[in-house]
Amino acid sequence: MARILELLEEALKTLGPKPPDSAKPAVKKAYSENISRVVSLAVAQELRHRGLEEARPAGADELGDSGAERRMAGGLGAKKVDVTWATAEAGLLLGISIKTINFRDATTKNFQKNLVNRRGDMLMEAVTLHRRFPYAVLVAFFFLDKDAAKDETPQRRSTFVNAHHRLKLFTGRDDPADRDEQFERFYLLLLGASPTEVSIQATLVGKPDEPVDLEDAMDDVLKLVAERNPDFYEFNKGKLRKAGVERAPKASKKSGKASPPVVSDDDDDESV
Repeated sequence: MARILELLEEALKTLGPKPPDSAKPAVKKAYSENISRVVSLAVAQELRHRGLEEARPAGADELGDSGAERRMAGGLGAKKVDVTWATAEAGLLLGISIKTINFRDATTKNFQKNLVNRRGDMLMEAVTLHRRFPYAVLVAFFFLDKDAAKDETPQRRSTFVNAHHRLKLFTGRDDPADRDEQFERFYLLLLGASPTEVSIQATLVGKPDEPVDLEDAMDDVLKLVAERNPDFYEFNKGKLRKAGVERAPKASKKSGKASPPVVSDDDDDESV
């Protein structure tokens, strides 16, 4: 199993049983907020493992008070971001928004009710951050309860399929000059969580019938970060590292002697 899935499963199993759809709003709100919290911690932990040491948030046992969720200055005001990787030199390089819909509406019995509101929140977040950091890679992880894939009726599509149609205009921002409200990558995930079992099925928005491996998704995101910052970072074997860093020499099989250090192919500095 991919490490990111192990982290997510371990985190989500700590939440306890999911409240029923008939639970009080405050109870359901607290559960949804806890999902976002533990998912954010797990994703940031995976990023740190992949070389993004400044990724936040982190637990107090990891980074103390410095591990808190960041509030980033944006083009339309300050904005809290669920998961961030930012440096003093470049500002925001990677931001990940975590949103969820976990409960059926009491009247319609489907998961559709808050879909438009969640979309509006996420698009405003993208606009705010991209206006200040146009080169930042922004990713959305939108979790729907697994039953959102089967709440269709003869008159309407399932919430899962409908979400793909409503959100597909807002993914695939491959150029910093593209629309601010787009995310570089937007994922819809079907979630089933309990203290004993967790299921997660990820898809890229616009492709509901094509499951995505989360490890591959993380690779794709980090490759894009490296492409946006080619003078400073490169992607290698699942991790992001500083460009031009000398790699450890390997011993020759024939002679037993170390081969010359290998350096990434940056331009040589020339004295003027």
